[in-house]
Amino acid sequence: MESSGWHLASLLCVAILTFLCHSTQGQANGDCPADGRTWVAFGNNCYCFVHGEEDIPKRYTIEKAKDMCKDFGLLTVHSAEENKFIVDYSPNVWKGSVNVWLGMYYSIDDNQFKWKDESPLTFKNWEEGGMEDLEVPPVDTCVTLHVASGMWESVSCTEQQENGVVCETPQKAAPVKKNGSPVLSALVILSVILILGISAFVWFLQQRSNSGSFLLPSFEYHPPFKAPSADQTCLVEAEEIS
Repeated sequence: MESSGWHLASLLCVAILTFLCHSTQGQANGDCPADGRTWVAFGNNCYCFVHGEEDIPKRYTIEKAKDMCKDFGLLTVHSAEENKFIVDYSPNVWKGSVNVWLGMYYSIDDNQFKWKDESPLTFKNWEEGGMEDLEVPPVDTCVTLHVASGMWESVSCTEQQENGVVCETPQKAAPVKKNGSPVLSALVILSVILILGISAFVWFLQQRSNSGSFLLPSFEYHPPFKAPSADQTCLVEAEEIS
């Protein structure tokens, strides 16, 4: 019983220590590019809202927008939360009504819009009519996001110029630190001491319970040893002779 209790406490201690070590050493934060531009992290991606001169939005063609986001990519939106993030953050960069190019194209083979990375549209936010009422040939169709409303519109890739460019790239995983901070190390040590203290207390309660008394352990009284007197010694000798 005693050995099993200590064995269970030891296993619990090792399990918690392992969890603490992994949780303190395995944490890593995402990282955005350090190319001199301002990148904003949201979810698992980083976004760069391209400024114009003196924060005044300029108008760019789709090709110019792609060139400005070289080595990265134009904005892609895969959820309502991401769409709302673009709408809410844009006023921090631009003033007035801004339309942002989306990294989307119309696939003639599949007869549908796709993102530049060939991923399907898991989220759509077309304005009324949307892509069903295209006014331009599909081969010349691009998509913009209206920051004022958050809705999407299909426009001409060659004739339309928009005044908002947002570059996007996945966050890079930060290197995992092998050595924990002094505070985390102290927490691990305190956790070990606490676990051992609780284990010792539980073992002590088990000992008192097994002794038959919850309050005090039972003791058996033994009177002190006394040497026999001279008369008792003579009686013993007489009995042995007879």
